[in-house]
Amino acid sequence: MIKNERQYRITKAQVEKFANAIAALKARSDAPVRPALRKLELDGLKSQLQDLKAELQEYEALRSGRRTSIALDSIEELPKTLIKARIAAGLSQEELARKLGLKPQQIQRYEATNYQSASMERINQVIRVLGVKLRHPAALKLAG
Repeated sequence: MIKNERQYRITKAQVEKFANAIAALKARSDAPVRPALRKLELDGLKSQLQDLKAELQEYEALRSGRRTSIALDSIEELPKTLIKARIAAGLSQEELARKLGLKPQQIQRYEATNYQSASMERINQVIRVLGVKLRHPAALKLAG
């Protein structure tokens, strides 16, 4: 999952590298590689490229404001939901930190570790600031 603009730029560069690698592999006809192995290599590159493009699309959709509500379906999805909600709200990690009265590095740490070190009180503050809603509070699935 892309969490910030830096990761977004890196992923875009990776997409370009994978696309170039695929084009180069397709153009290589003199390679002494068996067709089955070449197909496997090509399929692997295409699969990775597809995954990277999906991550870019998700980040771009969140960042564009097209997704106006982010809902929490299960506790195990909480970290990703908080990150998605921040991006959809148009907030950088620094801006969220400012709203919470924290240093930007703290939000970076929370997101890098999927909020493992955050207290429930802090998570509730983040949820309130970002406006995350439970879809069906009574049916919230616990990880397990």
